[in-house]
Amino acid sequence: MKKKQKILSVQANALNSINIKTDTTLLLCLEAQKKGFKIFWYETKNLSIQNTKVFAKGYFVNFLNEKKVFYKIIKKIELDLSKSDYLLIRQNPPFNMDYVISTLYLEKIINSVKIINNPISIRNVSEKFYSTKFFRFMPPTIFTKNLQKIYTFHKKYKKVVLKPIDGYAGKEILFLNKKLDKNKINKYLNRKGHVMVQKFLPQVEQGDKRVFIINGKVCGAIKRIPKKNSILSNLSQGGKAISTELNYRENKISKIVAKDLLKNKIYFAGIDFVAGYLIGDINVTSPTGLPQYKELTGINLAKVFWENLLKLK
Repeated sequence: MKKKQKILSVQANALNSINIKTDTTLLLCLEAQKKGFKIFWYETKNLSIQNTKVFAKGYFVNFLNEKKVFYKIIKKIELDLSKSDYLLIRQNPPFNMDYVISTLYLEKIINSVKIINNPISIRNVSEKFYSTKFFRFMPPTIFTKNLQKIYTFHKKYKKVVLKPIDGYAGKEILFLNKKLDKNKINKYLNRKGHVMVQKFLPQVEQGDKRVFIINGKVCGAIKRIPKKNSILSNLSQGGKAISTELNYRENKISKIVAKDLLKNKIYFAGIDFVAGYLIGDINVTSPTGLPQYKELTGINLAKVFWENLLKLK
């Protein structure tokens, strides 16, 4: 009797949005196929609950290690997600209400499917806000929506950055220099609500370090260099990845964060450093950077990801 093929469901963005050179989800799927998984791909807009069961409309897809045509749709189907063996939550932030609601859907099948990262944990960890546990490792930082608090903070540190709590990939960051534009800040707060306010670190112009955490272990890092005349080192904003090592402080902090993430049932995460400071971006929704690390070091952390995951009960 032929053995039933295991199913890996992937909740992500549209297939045609994948950048084959830089996409971590693609690398994870290619490795899963080597492990014998059949890949089911869907978007959050196609989730539904019917008679207590969670369904998703999507595609069984075969990924190809090719530059031009990198996937082939095998079958369009509505799948009962409880039939999955594993499920990866890999859609990009922002961590908005649509993201939150998708975790509520997946919470319904949490006892029958191994979901990475745990949907309840994704809600609780909440990326930037989770970093409040680690203020001692960060540059001066506050979280607020209060204009006066921001003025006082700026008066003390002169140059600060405002980051949306639900933001990602360096988008909608507001840099405040010596002169404050009250109108601009008010509009920003009205649009974004509560924000992270942080002392500007000039060393960001030399890049940041992205650290990869898998199953509570620090597994490697890359350095991301901003493009010319930019302070944004995110790869999606034109940043360039180069090889790097963690110093003693960065390694020690990474291990502390990794241990806490594991305790909170976060299997895969990325954390960022500038000048030895944890800058508050604890990426648990859709961590990136594995293809760049593989290209720079020859080490495929997608393989490490699956080898560790398949050992877990």
